[in-house]
Amino acid sequence: MIAIITGDVINSEKHKASEWIDILKNQFLKWGKSPSDWEIYRGDEFQIRIPTKKALWAAILIKALIKSNKNLDVRMAIGIGSESFTGVSVSESNGTAFQRSGRMFETLKDEKLNLAIATGNTKENQILNLMLKLALGFMDEWTSVSAEIVALALENPNTSQQEIAEKLNIQQSAVSQRQKRARLDLVVQLLAYYPQTLQKMKP
Repeated sequence: MIAIITGDVINSEKHKASEWIDILKNQFLKWGKSPSDWEIYRGDEFQIRIPTKKALWAAILIKALIKSNKNLDVRMAIGIGSESFTGVSVSESNGTAFQRSGRMFETLKDEKLNLAIATGNTKENQILNLMLKLALGFMDEWTSVSAEIVALALENPNTSQQEIAEKLNIQQSAVSQRQKRARLDLVVQLLAYYPQTLQKMKP
């Protein structure tokens, strides 16, 4: 099984591409090569192949990185399944992971959701998407400062609050407050739950 994340940048038309495109490219380059593993196309849309276990972590990290820029956000659908055809580019490839991601992505705008997941297990879909809806209640409200602190924590899970404080040139207490406001503890719990569902998913 693999995971495909299909997404687009919300409010991109109100911002210069230079404000966000390098953020995406630099992160995606850590996860693979373009265009075989990831692509940015039609201006502000993207697709990336990611290991299944890392899919939700990657999606939330992408959200945090983009929301580190004021008034920007990202809409994403995670599809988990198989890859039956590997094309030259990720957008030319096919399989249930691609189909699930694409179909789910098409529904997000109508449902006014910024993150959802589609797997081969209806029950797990319901559970995970309910959890994501609840989490989006605070993740969609992250300020740029909160998003920045979440991104740092997700990218450097073993880094202490003091080390983050020194990196940002702020007090350790400020890091603690920002993490609490961002509900980082709930994000970590959600990410810890997600791998338990993988064994129930179908390709």
